[in-house]
Amino acid sequence: MSAPALPSRLPPSIGTVSVTDYDKRTGFFAAGLGFLFFSALAGLLVAVLAVPSILVVSRTANFSVSYFDSLPDYLTLDKQSQRNTIYANRDGQPVPIATIYDQNREVVGWDAISQYIKDATVAGEDRRFYEHGGIDVQSIVRAAVGNIVHKGITSGSSTIAMQLVKNTLVQRSLQIKNPRAEKIAYQAAITDTLNRKMKEMKLAIGLEKRYTKKEILLAYLNIAGFGGTTYGIEAAAQKYFSVSAKDVTLPQAASLIAMVQQPNLRNLSSPDLYAANKVRRDGILGTMRELGYITTTQFREAVSTPIQPKLQGPSNGCLYASDAKFACDFAQRLVPTLAALGATAEDRKSAWARGNYKIYTSIDLNQQDVAQAALYASAPPTETRFALGASAVSVQPGTGRILVMAENKEFDNSAAGGGPTTTAVNFNTDRGFGGSSGFATGSAYKIFTLVEWFQQHHTLSEVVDGTVRPFPMQSFKASCARFSGKPYAPKNDSPGEGGPWTVAAATQASVNVAFITMSQKLDLCRIRAAAMAMGVHRADGAPLDVYPSATIGTNEIAPLTMAGAVATLGTNGTYCVPIIIDKVVGPDGKDAPGQPRQCSQAMAPNIASTVAYALSAVMRAGTGRPGNPQDGVPIVGKTGTTNYADQNWLVATTTKVALAVWVGNTDGGQRNFRHTIIAGTNGYNTKFNIFRTTMRSLDTNPEYRGGAFP
Repeated sequence: MSAPALPSRLPPSIGTVSVTDYDKRTGFFAAGLGFLFFSALAGLLVAVLAVPSILVVSRTANFSVSYFDSLPDYLTLDKQSQRNTIYANRDGQPVPIATIYDQNREVVGWDAISQYIKDATVAGEDRRFYEHGGIDVQSIVRAAVGNIVHKGITSGSSTIAMQLVKNTLVQRSLQIKNPRAEKIAYQAAITDTLNRKMKEMKLAIGLEKRYTKKEILLAYLNIAGFGGTTYGIEAAAQKYFSVSAKDVTLPQAASLIAMVQQPNLRNLSSPDLYAANKVRRDGILGTMRELGYITTTQFREAVSTPIQPKLQGPSNGCLYASDAKFACDFAQRLVPTLAALGATAEDRKSAWARGNYKIYTSIDLNQQDVAQAALYASAPPTETRFALGASAVSVQPGTGRILVMAENKEFDNSAAGGGPTTTAVNFNTDRGFGGSSGFATGSAYKIFTLVEWFQQHHTLSEVVDGTVRPFPMQSFKASCARFSGKPYAPKNDSPGEGGPWTVAAATQASVNVAFITMSQKLDLCRIRAAAMAMGVHRADGAPLDVYPSATIGTNEIAPLTMAGAVATLGTNGTYCVPIIIDKVVGPDGKDAPGQPRQCSQAMAPNIASTVAYALSAVMRAGTGRPGNPQDGVPIVGKTGTTNYADQNWLVATTTKVALAVWVGNTDGGQRNFRHTIIAGTNGYNTKFNIFRTTMRSLDTNPEYRGGAFP
C-alpha cells in the first residue's frame, strides 16, 4: 500500500504563512507559554506525579517551582552514531563490502521518510505534538490523576521532545570514556526519578525554542531505538522489512513506531513478539484514523494486515562482508592506527565507535576473485585428510598497496565457528593482525643471502661447494650471536646436487648446501639485517633467528611479509611497507589520508638489479618455472620448500606487481606434499597452479603489467 498525498498535519488555520515560519512561530510561542505555565504548575503537577500523598503536595510544590526554575534549558541536537563502511575496488570503482558499527543507524533527511511514519509517530507518541511547546499539560494532568488513583507512578506524559531529550542524554552517556562516569550518566538518563522528569521537561521546552517541529520530529526518528543495536527509522525499516524508510506501507510504518516505547518487547525479530507489536500497531492506526491522518478504509485494511516482516540478515562486521572478508578483517584491525580518526588510540577508538567513516581499501576485487577461485580449485577447503592451508597475497612495488589477499578457507570469526571449511585466522598476516604465527619459508629465504652476498662484493660466477657435509658451528661468523654445540648437517633436496656450483647455478637449482657454504663467507647477522631492510620479520613478533639453518628458511614468516620483501626487487631496491587502506572519508565528508606510504632504500639499485637477474633464471628455467605465466612479462622469484615438503612457497615479482603464494599444513603436521594428491595434482605443484593463474590475470590488466627490469 503506497502513501497517498495527505494534507498538512499542522492546524489548518495557518493562512498563507509558510509551514516553516508557522512551525517556528508557534513553536516559540507555545514554548514560551509552556515555560510560564509549567513553572506555575510544576510544583503541583510534578509533586502529584511523584508523591500521591495530598498531605505533602503544598510543601513539595513550593520546592518544585524553585527547582524547575533553576534547571538548565539548553540542549543541542547531536550527530548520531552511524555505520562505518569498508570499500574495495571493482572495475576501477569503489564498492562497499562491509558495514561495521556499534549502533546500526543510517541518518536520513526529512524527504527520505514516509509520511506514514511521521504521522504514526505523532499518533503513537505525542498526538498534540503540533500544538504544545515541548510539554503536554493535558497529558501531565491525566498522568497525575492516574498516579493519585494508583498511589504510584503508573503512567507518564513524555512528549516527542522529551523523549528526544532522554535519548540524547543516553547517547551522550555512551560516549563517556570513563566506565564509572558512563554508568552514572547512563543511569541518570534512564532512571525514573522526579529530578530526571523535570529536567527532561525543561530541556524539551528549550528544544522547542531552538528547533522547528520538523527538526525535532526528524531528530527523534533518527535517534530512536528499535531493538538490539538497531537505531533510527532507516536502519529499522531495512532490518525488519528490507525497505527504505520512504517506501514502507501504512501497516509497516505503524509496526515500526509500535516498537519505540518497548523496543526489545515489540520488535519483529521473533514471532513470539508479533502479537505484542500488533496490539500496539493497531492502537496507533486507530489514533491515526481519529486524527484524520488516514481514512476508515485505510484503517480497516491496515489492521487486517498480518504482521509480515521481511528480516534483513545480519550485516555487522567482516563476517557478513560481500567479498574479501579476510582483507576486510585486516583493514578493520588497522583502523586504530589511522591518524585521521584522532590523535590518540583512545580518540580513534571513540571516533570509530561513533561511526560514519568510510574506509577505502586497495583491494582489487576483480583480481581477488581470480585468486580466490584458484585457491578453492587447487586447495579445496573441503580437504579432510590433513589441515590444508593456502593463501595468495599481492603487493604493488613502489607503493606497498595490497591488491589481493585471499586464502582457501571461508572467514568465520563467530563464537560458534563455521566448521572445518572456515577459519578466523588470516594465513597472510602476522599474528598481531589476526594471522597465524607464520610458516617456515624454506629456500625462499635464500633471497636475503643473495642480497648480502652481492653487498659484500661477491659475484654470481664464484664457485661454492654443494657437497653434503657437517659444518662446525664455530665456522660461522655472527657478530650478534655466538654458536656452539654439534656440527650443523644440512641436506640437499636430491642426492645429485653435491659438488661445485656457481652461485648463479646454485640459485637456479636452489642447492641448500651451496647456500650454507655461501653463508660461511658472510656475517649471518648481516644476512638478517638484509632481510629486515626488506621488511622481513617473524609473524609471531619474535626476533629473526640467525642460526645457520635460517639461511635455508627456518624462520616462520607471513606471506604478506614475503610479498612485500620480494616487491623490493621490482623497484631498484626500494622497500615499501605493505598497506591496505588508501584513504578515509570522515563524518564531515572530507577525504583524509589512509595508511601513510613508508618506503626506504633497502639496498643499492645495482644490488637489486643483480639479485633480480639471478632470480630471473629461477623463473625462466629453474625451480620456479612451473609457476611462470609465460605471458611475456619479465618475472623474478624464488621457490621455497621445507624439509618434509609440508610448507611450500613461490614468491615472485614483476616491475608492477609482487605475489606470494603459500601452500602448507596449518596444524604443524609433517604431511609430505610431494607424496600427496590434492585436487588431482601432486601437492608440491599446487602452489604453481595457484600462482600461475593469479599472476597471469594480474599481467592481463594494463595497470599491473610489468616491463623490463633495470
